Amino acid sequence: MTSLANVTLADLDLFEHDQPWAVFDELRAKAPVHWDEEEAPNHGFWSLTRYHDIVGVLRDTETFSSERGTVNLEELDADQIEARKSMLETDGVRHRALRKLMQGEFTPRAVAGYETFLRGLTATTLDTAFAKGEFDFVADVAADFPIRVLARMLDVPDTDIHKLIDWGNRMVGNTDPEHADVLSTSAESEEYRLLPFRSPAAQEVFDYGNELARQRRGKNGTDLVSRLANETPSDGIPLSQRDFNSYFLLLVVAGNETTRHTITHSMNYLMQNPDQMALLQERPELIPWAVEEFLRLASPVYHFRRTATRDTEINGQAIKEGDKVVTWFAAGNRDPEVFDDPYRMDVTRNPNEHMSFGRGGPHMCLGNALARLEIRIMYEDLLGRVDGMEQIGELSRLRSNFVNGIKRFPVRVELAK
Repeated sequence: MTSLANVTLADLDLFEHDQPWAVFDELRAKAPVHWDEEEAPNHGFWSLTRYHDIVGVLRDTETFSSERGTVNLEELDADQIEARKSMLETDGVRHRALRKLMQGEFTPRAVAGYETFLRGLTATTLDTAFAKGEFDFVADVAADFPIRVLARMLDVPDTDIHKLIDWGNRMVGNTDPEHADVLSTSAESEEYRLLPFRSPAAQEVFDYGNELARQRRGKNGTDLVSRLANETPSDGIPLSQRDFNSYFLLLVVAGNETTRHTITHSMNYLMQNPDQMALLQERPELIPWAVEEFLRLASPVYHFRRTATRDTEINGQAIKEGDKVVTWFAAGNRDPEVFDDPYRMDVTRNPNEHMSFGRGGPHMCLGNALARLEIRIMYEDLLGRVDGMEQIGELSRLRSNFVNGIKRFPVRVELAK
């Protein structure tokens, strides 16, 4: 390992080549609150890699704000902050009101109502993929499945699914030349500086969502778009145009990206750990608990950022007001002080208080119950059908230090006799 003075988690090469883990380990051991340099116009950030430090920041919203700045690494001016603000970039009463607007749709009881639909959808997805024998696990299984669930919740036709996938790829892949219309670090991206991810795809999502809202406003639909179009948050402040746009975009991205990548990473880990796959096939009652290990290892979102609202300190390190503080969930999920032998896949791991959905605090992932249900049902069906699966080509990773994504994962399936 090079000198820690030369390490920066702003280096996307580390993530594209699946190499941040040794850096996380060294930082956690030697510099758990580490200053990472960035290229201009950004000014650098503090990286937290220990589990308990991360939890402390997530819970202290008065000192470490989501609203002051943004939750991503890009440093925004006042115009950008105002134009881009979403539920993720709010704190306090307004955040609770925006969250409550959709919270009832994502409780464990509410999402349990989708189980029959999910089982049918899973069966159809796997039937189609397995009939090919050889296929891309991402395109044919992991990407197809959660986006169809989202389409049902938004009440949009299956014919629009390819657009939803494409928009998510282009926005989340804003630092990957394969996916980005315009790389977020390029001079050309200035044209899109007021849009989320600096992506023209965001405007396409806004336009699509607004047309749906126009059709449903004033009616009594119960889908997510109708709720956004017709209801007022509990604080009495109606959704502005920006609020609607950002909420709809958040549903499109968060409702798809993290689940698809967790499903993909989990299959990859099971193929690397055939004993764990065999255990789940012999004892499928373990799968609900195994989902927590899938989520821990996948860590589909590498980090979220907060901004210090006052001078403070973490682990004895002085933090100045206005400094960016980045909580690396992926590092916390492999903290040996919390997880015994953290790089080992153990589908019986208990306890397993991973932080893939956040850990405590008001910003914990709203859709966590739905994601858990989707992953569980997928693996209950998949593992009951196969004797094995083999990788037959290169696994291609997203060039991003925000989303831990897999773009392609070619496999061959051996079906159970």
